[in-house]
Amino acid sequence: MRFLMAVIDDATGEATSDEMAAITAYNGRLRAAGHWVMAAGLAHPSASAVIDSRRDPDGGQGESTITEGPFLESRDYMSGFWIIDAPDQQAALALASEASRHCNRRVELRPFLA
Repeated sequence: MRFLMAVIDDATGEATSDEMAAITAYNGRLRAAGHWVMAAGLAHPSASAVIDSRRDPDGGQGESTITEGPFLESRDYMSGFWIIDAPDQQAALALASEASRHCNRRVELRPFLA
C-alpha cells in the first residue's frame, strides 16, 4: 500500500541542521527497508498559486483563473512530504511516528486510493 506522509509546519522556518541530519538518516532507513518511493520539501505557501479551469455550469469551457497564494489561509501548512510503501496501516503509522520524531513536526498520514 502507498501512503502520503505530509509534514505539517506552523511557520517555524526551515529545518535546523540537526533536523536535516535526522531526516537524511531516516530517509536512508526508508530506502534500506524498501519503503521509499519519494520525498520532497515544499516552498512556503506564499509562493503558490491556485488555478481554476473547471467547466462552467452549462458544460462549456470555463476561463482559467489564477490566484496568487494558497487556496486556504492558515497558520499551518504542508512543508514537505514522503510517499512510502508499507504493508498495512499499522506499519505506515509506525513509519509516520518515526518521521514526526525525526523532522520535529506533525505528520499527517493518508493512504492512496486503490
